[in-house]
Amino acid sequence: MRTDILRKTALTAAGLAFTGGAIAGPVTTALAAPTTPVSATVAQDRKGGERELGVRYEAQPNFYYCGPAAARNALSVQGKNIDVDGMAQRMGTTEAGTNSINDITPILNKETGKDAYQSVEIPDAKADDKQTDKLRADIVTAIDEGHAIVANIAGTATDTDGTTHSFEGGHYISVVGYRDNGNTVTIADSANPNQASYRMSVDNLADWIATRGYTA
Repeated sequence: MRTDILRKTALTAAGLAFTGGAIAGPVTTALAAPTTPVSATVAQDRKGGERELGVRYEAQPNFYYCGPAAARNALSVQGKNIDVDGMAQRMGTTEAGTNSINDITPILNKETGKDAYQSVEIPDAKADDKQTDKLRADIVTAIDEGHAIVANIAGTATDTDGTTHSFEGGHYISVVGYRDNGNTVTIADSANPNQASYRMSVDNLADWIATRGYTA
């Protein structure tokens, strides 16, 4: 079934099966980047076309809080400690999920105190080269400026280790770093603390976002 940026995006039974019930309660930890660890709030110096932001990771407490949890994790790279329940209330999150990336963008802007974030839609079933190039540029710019991206994804994608991540009913993730000049990105995923951080090619991420959108 076709989905888009305005459709409701709760995790479905397929998504829940993937997490294996591992999100029964929140888990807070410092999210170690797959490369050299960095401070919780300060990005490492850009070397070799890569940069990581430190995340004070917290898993989502239930199956429908992925939007607020992704936003909370994204804001944590700026040293902000946001109550996820309050975040969910402001986003209008219900058991049906968070309706749209457009419900997340204004909250992120309010918390950062400036219009740092803008929603970007990838409306087609698969991202084209122009959309992928824009996503790559947006990620590099945002991370270099010290703020993480939140993306609304749907379907199945494979990370750089060959692990598949499946959220057929939709999900929200944070993008907190990049390497190889943005061709590979680092994801913080609130769904499963056992897979809190992984890397993915920007091409796979763009197709994962397709039919939905991101805020950067």
